Amino acid sequence: MAIDIKETFEVDAPIEDVWSFIMDPRRVAPCMPGAQLDEVVDERTFLGSIKIKVGAITASYKGRVEMTSIDEATHSVEMVAEGRETSGGTARGTMISRLRSLDGGATEMVIEANVDLTGRIMQVGRGMIQGVSHELFLQFVAAAKKHLEAAAASAVEAGATGSEVAPSSGQAIRVVPLILNVIWAAIVGFFRRLSGRS
Repeated sequence: MAIDIKETFEVDAPIEDVWSFIMDPRRVAPCMPGAQLDEVVDERTFLGSIKIKVGAITASYKGRVEMTSIDEATHSVEMVAEGRETSGGTARGTMISRLRSLDGGATEMVIEANVDLTGRIMQVGRGMIQGVSHELFLQFVAAAKKHLEAAAASAVEAGATGSEVAPSSGQAIRVVPLILNVIWAAIVGFFRRLSGRS
């Protein structure tokens, strides 16, 4: 089953700082819920794992991420990722990230991804996975913004650069609360559309 994702968010940090961040897996991985960076093979290839828990189903994927195209002039990067679940399921996808400078020194990031999943996790259905993917992305954005904006503030105040982030715990993503949020959003949307018709 293929899932398409497109998300946009803004960070109150200079574009070069954001570019440096997304090019460094050691800084990105701790911001991704349930993810763990296992090995940096070279400057474009990384090995890692991610654990997802949906009710009674826990899916653990181990895989590889490769940056297949990097354009520093336009601040865009394309990645290909593939992983295998311990029970036999697979995940394969591509992701393109683009950065754009905004007024006031902020940066806009646009992410487009296509992920093809197989295995037990598909039992929850496409709509649920799409909604959960969005919620997980929001968690990543919150962590990334906290890291980048704190580093930018520190650089302004103390003339220093960089900021350390605690390593990921590797705990499973807590998907059940996310699913409840997705269901609630669907219910609210349904009643809004219903009241609009009446």
